[in-house]
Order: sequence, then C-alpha cells, then structure tokens
Amino acid sequence: MLGVSFVEMSDCPLTVLAAGSVLPFSRTAIDAEKIPLGRVPLYKPLARLSTESTRSFLLQTMFPFLAAGFGMIGAGVLLDHAAEWTLFQSTPELFILVPALLGLKGNLEMTLASRLSTMSNLGKMDTRHEQFRVFYANIALTQAQAIVVSFVASLFAVGVSFIQRKQIELSKVALLCASSTATATTASLLIGSAMFLVVYASKRLKANPDNVATPVAASLGDLTTLSILVVVGTWLLEAQRLWTWNSAALALFLLLLAPLWALVAARDDSTLPVLRAGWWPILAAMLISSAGGFILKFAIVSFPDVAIFQPVVNGIGGNLVAVQASRISTSLFQSSKMGSLNGDSFWRYFSVSRAFFSAEADSKTARILLCLSVPGQLLFALVIVYVAGLSLDLFFLSSYLTAALLQVLALLFVCQFLVRLLWGYNVDPDSASIPLLTALGDLLGIALLTTTFFLVDALAPKERLPPF
Repeated sequence: MLGVSFVEMSDCPLTVLAAGSVLPFSRTAIDAEKIPLGRVPLYKPLARLSTESTRSFLLQTMFPFLAAGFGMIGAGVLLDHAAEWTLFQSTPELFILVPALLGLKGNLEMTLASRLSTMSNLGKMDTRHEQFRVFYANIALTQAQAIVVSFVASLFAVGVSFIQRKQIELSKVALLCASSTATATTASLLIGSAMFLVVYASKRLKANPDNVATPVAASLGDLTTLSILVVVGTWLLEAQRLWTWNSAALALFLLLLAPLWALVAARDDSTLPVLRAGWWPILAAMLISSAGGFILKFAIVSFPDVAIFQPVVNGIGGNLVAVQASRISTSLFQSSKMGSLNGDSFWRYFSVSRAFFSAEADSKTARILLCLSVPGQLLFALVIVYVAGLSLDLFFLSSYLTAALLQVLALLFVCQFLVRLLWGYNVDPDSASIPLLTALGDLLGIALLTTTFFLVDALAPKERLPPF
C-alpha cells in the first residue's frame, strides 16, 4: 500500500518508459509551475514495474561495456607515451593532474548519464520542449561543475607538487589551471551532448538508457579528456612564449563563466537540487580516490606493472556498478517518493543473499554484471599483455581475475544499500551514489591488485611472474 497518490488512474495519460514499463502522469490535476517539467508520477510498486529480459539487458550492456574497456586501454596507451612529449617534460605536474582530473570528470559524466537516463525513464524527455529544457539546463550544470572541479584538481596537483619539491613556479600554476579548466569545459560540452544523443537514441530504439549511457560515458570520457588536455596544454605552452600570462587570463575568464552557468542551471527545478547539493559526493570521491593513489604510489616502487593494469581494474568495476546504481535509482524514482522505501526495512539491503541470490530485479542484474566482469577482465588483460609486451601465465592471470571479481562483488553489495541509504535521507542517488561507488572502486581495485602482485611474488617462482 503506497502513501502517495495525486490523481485518478483514469485521468492519466500513459507514458511508455524506455525500460518497457508504463507510468501514468497527469498534466491537469496539479500546479505545473511547482513541479519540474510539469509532471508528477503516480508511483507504482516495484513488482508492477516491467523489466527487460536477460538477453535484452546483455545485448544493451555488452557493447558499451566493451567500448568502455577499450577506451580505457587507449587512454592508458596515450598516457604511457606522454613522458616523451614536450608538454609533459616541461610540466611534470601534469602527471599528478591527470588522475585527479580524469576521476573528477568521469564522475560528472556518469552522474549526468544517470540523471538523463532517469528523466527519460520517468517520461520527462518526451516532447521537444522538454528535451531542449533538459539539455540546456544539464549542459549549464555540467559546465559549472566542470570548471569548479577541474580548478580544484589543478590546485590539488599544485599542492602535491609543492609538497614534493618545496618550490612552485607561477607560470606552471597558470598553465595547469588553464589547461585543466579549458579541457574540462570542452570535454563536458562534447561528452554531455553525446550523452543526450545516446539517451535520446536509446528511447527511440526501445532500449533502456540506464544500461547504455553510463558505459558510453566511460568509454568517451578518459580518452577524449586526455586528448583534449594534450592539445590545449601544448597550445597554451606555445602561447606562453608570446605572452607569459596567456594561461592566467584564460583560467580567469573560465572561472568568471562558472557563476553564469550556475545561474542558468539554477533556473531549472530539475538541476537546482544538484547545483545545491551535488558537490560533496564529487569532492568526497576525490578524497577516497586519493587514498588509492597513495597505495598505487607505494605499489609501483616494487611492481611498476601495477600501473598498466590499474586503470582497467578500476574502470571496469566502476562502470558495472554505475549501471547497477543508475538502474536502482530509476526504479526508486518510479516506485516511491524520495525519503520512503514503501515500508521496507533498510536493513534488508545489508543481506548478501538478497544482493546476489534473490529473485528481485536488482539481484538478477547483479548476477549478470558479475558474469560480464570475468570474461571482460580476461579480454582486457590479454590486450594489455599484448600491447605492453608482457609475459604472464595462468597463475598470475587467475589471481588477477579473482581480485577483479572480488572488487565487483564488493561494489555491487555496497551499491544495493548505499543507493537506498541516500534515497532514505532525501539525497538524489543519481548525483551522489556513482561518485562514491566509483571512488570506492578505485580504492578497492588498487588495494586488491597490489595484494595480488605481492601474493604472486611470494608464492610463485620468479620466472613465472610478469617482468617487473
């Protein structure tokens, strides 16, 4: 028995969801000015929400998942050659900036994908007017967020560099800030537009955007952002020779644009809550990921090849749990009012049995995602071995796959209660859960991967190890 009801079912036009379920809306029985996009749902019990078949879910998820993996490998190869470029040789602080910038930008892109997927599944992108409104409000929001978080990432890189070297050059500070903010704004505009098109196309093709959008965001994010950073940074480095303060002027101009973008986003009811409360998950995620960075720094001293496998382990785990978080978030928006679990006890979501062995929809999805993770990680590991020219055997490979599987298991278990916890405290899980889960994935991934290398080093004959 649900405690939310707005209008009679017979008065409601039906909106067909991309996921295949049907959700009624009313345009007449409510004050449209007070409601985002002029629609209020009549919530439906979870049992009455239609779910796609296993085959449909696999087909929709598999190809974006593979594209995301190869995109991460491409970004890794690009970064591996960065040490030879003039930009990185003259500004080694960029090596500190890149992980923080990619992590923060990735969170913005995946939360955008999750928000758009939920809005599409709630019928809030059905008309051209609604689509345009959602597009410009969310582009404005991501522009404001991208400028702020990229500036924070550049300051983080400057701070770490200062701690290490006990000195700082203002020209390099300006170059880092300008490169970071210009890269973030450009990448956000391109990837944000691509996300909107992906969600729109998914709806037209009767696919569930929750299954497609977040992996596509991941596949585009790292490689696109890193490529833009190289182009923009190289151009700014050349421009500094003509006028030293070119970079500082560009950074200041972009920072002044941030409040204007924020004002545009604040005018829309769907983006205003994210603008107000969407900062802490991203910044908290940066702190959690930083802990993983310290583990990585420690591990690389003994096992340099950890750095080759780390992006894929972390990225794949983050992508899979982002799909799960996006789907659970959409189902909550469809079935209940924020802050309510429809009488369910929150503690039932702490059950491992419920997470992986029950008949509930998200448990079924978790099992499928687990099945995807093992062959996916195997494929990407073999590609890395080939590209990097490594040699390894079944002992290392099985240990690596076990670590990757444990990471995904832990993330999917945490996901089922974290999304509900945020929902119960009236926090939009589309904006908060994915940054926290992907950051936790970074921390768990590098910790488990480092443990794997140490165990293999201790238990396997030296000649069986990959060359370090």
